[in-house]
Amino acid sequence: MTINKTQNGDNLTIAVEGRLDTVTAPQLESEIRTSLDGITELTLDLSKLEYISSAGLRVLLSAQKTMNKQGSMTVKGASDVIMEIFEVTGFVDLLNIE
Repeated sequence: MTINKTQNGDNLTIAVEGRLDTVTAPQLESEIRTSLDGITELTLDLSKLEYISSAGLRVLLSAQKTMNKQGSMTVKGASDVIMEIFEVTGFVDLLNIE
């Protein structure tokens, strides 16, 4: 998994590439946790994400809960496969997906 971060003031975009699973989820969780100080708008770019497991979903939920307290979070670029997982798990109702 590759993580690319781009910050513009209080806006942060995190692009995730590859597989977000039990092995890689802690890496993304750590990156998000250490990057959210002073951030009011978080965008997760999942356009190059190939797979997400329940561990990855937990990281997204945790990020959403944090951002609910300090701003907003948007998920962009989710493929049909990832969107299907979001739909089956009910995450379409929990996340702001564009």
